[in-house]
Amino acid sequence: KLISADYSQIEWRLVAHVAQETTMIEAFRAGIDIHARTASEVFGVRLDQMDNETRRRAKAINFGIIYGISAFGLARQLGISRGEASDYITAYFKNFPGIKDYMERIKVTAREDGFVETLFGRRIHISGFSGGNQAMRGFAERQAINAPIQGSAADIIKRAMIRIPAALKVAGLSATMLLQVHDELIFETPESEAEATKALITSVMENATDPVLTLAVPIVAEAGIADSWVDAH
Repeated sequence: KLISADYSQIEWRLVAHVAQETTMIEAFRAGIDIHARTASEVFGVRLDQMDNETRRRAKAINFGIIYGISAFGLARQLGISRGEASDYITAYFKNFPGIKDYMERIKVTAREDGFVETLFGRRIHISGFSGGNQAMRGFAERQAINAPIQGSAADIIKRAMIRIPAALKVAGLSATMLLQVHDELIFETPESEAEATKALITSVMENATDPVLTLAVPIVAEAGIADSWVDAH
């Protein structure tokens, strides 16, 4: 069998932590879908009345914000007017002020130091702040905002990948790690060991930050077992 194990909304869990955004932290601790919570805050829709289209819009805003999307870009992505997109972004920062504070703070840090760091202290050097090209400066700012998030997510899954083979050996399980795909790990395992292997893998992944880092939100790993990769999701 194949096992596909991936982190649930890992980037946004890390955003909530680094920004110390109270609303998001509470949502993750309560097990509430973060895109549904965003839709509820930005669009004023109750969680029990959430529809898929509203959640889809909130998801686009969530990912767009942390990637530095403009009102023009969001309008094009959602098929709405630029004014409406601008209103969404304004409402977003009003409801999640910690995100705005983080973005402004990290841009200053990157400009002054020439680098940003992941939560584990790995440095990502960033250039382009001092150039006369506005597009280049904008790109540097987007890198500064996103690199600590994506970089920390990469650090976490690498820590899990280092620990899993030894954990499998100790448990007497014979699964083989095949691939990493972004925040997902894929394994091959005998069918008789599939459930035990799944439980072990997700446990190691969820505790990959220990003992170095304690996050304000829980890390959640989800896994599926199937005969093909597509069916394991």
